[in-house]
Amino acid sequence: MLKGKNILIGVSGSIAAYKIPYLVRLFIKEGASVKVVMTPVATDFVTPLTLSTLSNNPIGLAAYDPKDGSWNNHIEYGEWADVYLIAPASANTIAKVANGQSDNLLTCVYLAARCPVFIAPAMDLDMYKHSATQENIEKLRNRGHQIIEPTEGHLASGLCGAGRLEEPENIVERVRNFFFEKKPLKGKRFLVTAGPTYEPIDAVRFVGNFSSGKMGFAIAEEAAKRGAEVVLVAGPVSLSISDAISKRVDVTTAKQMLDVCQNYFSESDIVIGVAAVADFSPIEKKGVKLSKKGAVGSPAFSIDLLHTEDILFSLGKQKSEKQLMVGFALESENLLENAKRKLKYKNLDMIVANSANEQDSGFNSDTNRVKFVFPNEETKDSGLKSKKEIASIILDEIQILETKNSN
Repeated sequence: MLKGKNILIGVSGSIAAYKIPYLVRLFIKEGASVKVVMTPVATDFVTPLTLSTLSNNPIGLAAYDPKDGSWNNHIEYGEWADVYLIAPASANTIAKVANGQSDNLLTCVYLAARCPVFIAPAMDLDMYKHSATQENIEKLRNRGHQIIEPTEGHLASGLCGAGRLEEPENIVERVRNFFFEKKPLKGKRFLVTAGPTYEPIDAVRFVGNFSSGKMGFAIAEEAAKRGAEVVLVAGPVSLSISDAISKRVDVTTAKQMLDVCQNYFSESDIVIGVAAVADFSPIEKKGVKLSKKGAVGSPAFSIDLLHTEDILFSLGKQKSEKQLMVGFALESENLLENAKRKLKYKNLDMIVANSANEQDSGFNSDTNRVKFVFPNEETKDSGLKSKKEIASIILDEIQILETKNSN
């Protein structure tokens, strides 16, 4: 859920700083990028070398280095971060950020940060209970910041009560839930097909196409990034997925892909057929490798082919009013005419069409140029963009359709 997120951690002077290496490691494990800034006193509790090694980034310790004049740009830190997490936040640091003081890099970054701010207090019981500290925390809460309340337990002073830094696992979960709650597609179930299908001729040969699966995988990842529960049905491709994808089912043939789609279709809210399904399949499939016979250039054998079942057409006949279906159409001629025809007979809500004749788009390319076609015959042109950008645009259009469909 945190894959691709930039997490900036501000470490202030507290014995609880010993938990931060583990916290950094957990964020990295979640797929996030992590940078750390520290107050001078924080280095007495945990070494910059430890945090730099675990985060794979240099540590911000001071606004500038007096030896050579180089400086840490607090503005760049603030612009880089998707979340600024101050943990542990000592009473002193809380007082400074609550009142706009900026006498170290951590507090300067706070004033420059444009992202959501999380503050995880850690201090002795009496310091935490003091009215000054509570007023400062309330001021930060009213400013819209997320306060990760400390837990109760034995403290370094020997007292027992509130003031312990929340455990790293729970801090990560809090940040993860923050992003998940803001996901526009949270609770939606997606079924996405991607890649080619291979229809066997014999034990080693097949009828297929050059689809890489990149477009379908980009769409599945983008849907998951927006909070959707995604089932990805993938033909034979050499692509990996993130942990955000709920389920991946690998298939080889068109029949296998159809069977899997039938299993998940009724429970899916949105179906996106990106796969380049082979249109033909050999009638007879040899279980062994056919031997090459005869002279070079001489006739070898012929293959009788059958049409494979159109997956989206089959699913479109079962589609309910609450479901949305999106298809893809790769055409070498009459792009819009063929796309409009497929949109209608497959009972789709949108079709994404692209030309096989365009440079820098289509199979195996990292870029694509598509046209969106809708039932009212409205069309939109994406222009040439990366497949990740196209995926984002497609999800934007789906969210618009989803809103109209629910009204």
